Amino acid sequence: MIIAARYNGPPGSGNGGYSAGLLASALGAGPAEVTLRRPPPLEVRLTLARDGDTVRALDGEALIAEVRRTTAEKPDAVPAVSPDEAIEASKAYPGFTDHPFPTCYVCGPARDDGMDIFPGRLPDGRTAAPWRVGDDVSAVTLWAALDCPGGWSVLSAGRPYVLGRLAVWIDTLPEPGDECVVMGTHTGGEGRKADVLSTVYGPGGTLLATARATWIAVSKS
Repeated sequence: MIIAARYNGPPGSGNGGYSAGLLASALGAGPAEVTLRRPPPLEVRLTLARDGDTVRALDGEALIAEVRRTTAEKPDAVPAVSPDEAIEASKAYPGFTDHPFPTCYVCGPARDDGMDIFPGRLPDGRTAAPWRVGDDVSAVTLWAALDCPGGWSVLSAGRPYVLGRLAVWIDTLPEPGDECVVMGTHTGGEGRKADVLSTVYGPGGTLLATARATWIAVSKS
């Protein structure tokens, strides 16, 4: 399995949500949880090795990620806002002026070929962003969409985070061209770890997918 260079998050490594979704595809359809042990390398052939109920992604001897079915209860969806409210919130996306990884495939404002998901903060701390679905719709697309909106509920100036673990429950895929709303919220955490939820809604407020994630604070380079 190879993570193509265009799907980067931080420079030189894969976007966490996209990478996790691609790795989870090794299990087929169904809820899954991916734990990233190292930054996913780009344009490197990863070896997938099954170890009981877990698939391990390896770069040579280095463990990159662990993928497993999740039996955890599906989390509550992050309550939605209207598409207009999401558009308004996105205008204040902090990443427009201070982004730790501005070329991120999902939320990087320096990309002209990314997903353009720019989550703005609502007064109650939730994040909201509009998302126009591209032509290449897949489960991996939803994993990617669920990533950054949760992270931006904890990211702040001078305090970057990266994805550590992501579990995703998909109800249905959107259609190309659908105008969706992606929500995120911070639910807790301790020390360098932050727990977040995120949800994607399709046209008419249809629930598409929900995720639970753990983000890890890192030093700003």
